Amino acid sequence: MADPHHADSHDAYVRGSQEISEQSSTFHAFIKMSKWGSLWIAALLAFLVIWFQPGGSFIGGAIVAVVMLVLGYFALKSGKKAH
Repeated sequence: MADPHHADSHDAYVRGSQEISEQSSTFHAFIKMSKWGSLWIAALLAFLVIWFQPGGSFIGGAIVAVVMLVLGYFALKSGKKAH
């Protein structure tokens, strides 16, 4: 069972006193995976669309995907840290 809440336990909490390093690192990992995963998915979709369109080619799709990944890398790489 959950611990009963007492009237005096409310006063024991001090705003901003909890350790949030784990939440912060999880948030930053999620953001990193989201942006890099989005880049890879976009490059894969562009590759497949160009390859399988009527008159498309594997080489053309590969070139577009590689160019997209290179440009995306430079656009998304971490710059200066805010904190």
